[in-house]
Amino acid sequence: EVQLVESGGGVVQAGGSLTLSCAASGFTFDDYAIAWFRQAPGKEREGVSSISTSDGRTYYADSVRGRFTISSDNAKNTVYLQMNSLKPEDTAVYYCAAGAPHYSGSYYPNHYDDWGQGTQVTVSS
Repeated sequence: EVQLVESGGGVVQAGGSLTLSCAASGFTFDDYAIAWFRQAPGKEREGVSSISTSDGRTYYADSVRGRFTISSDNAKNTVYLQMNSLKPEDTAVYYCAAGAPHYSGSYYPNHYDDWGQGTQVTVSS
């Protein structure tokens, strides 16, 4: 059974940092596209960042480029999202998702087959 479990969310002041983790199980982790999405109340789910676990290529949405860093530890079957210089508009539920490797860089939710339950990130002003 494929399972993705996010952790690391919380409440932080603007300008602060958080690191999210996505622990995966039930599939061959080293050849997948893993993406982080977020969804704020009343808004559509949007792609934030993704990584190819086979070659390490990374992708970022314009809204987070330069502030967020995605990384993968294949030995631990875990993908991380380091978030720095957080802004109130980063407040959302953050989800990780796994998809076929050729979808690396895609932010279409239907390209990803498996999703975690989400973790809340709240940035106060």
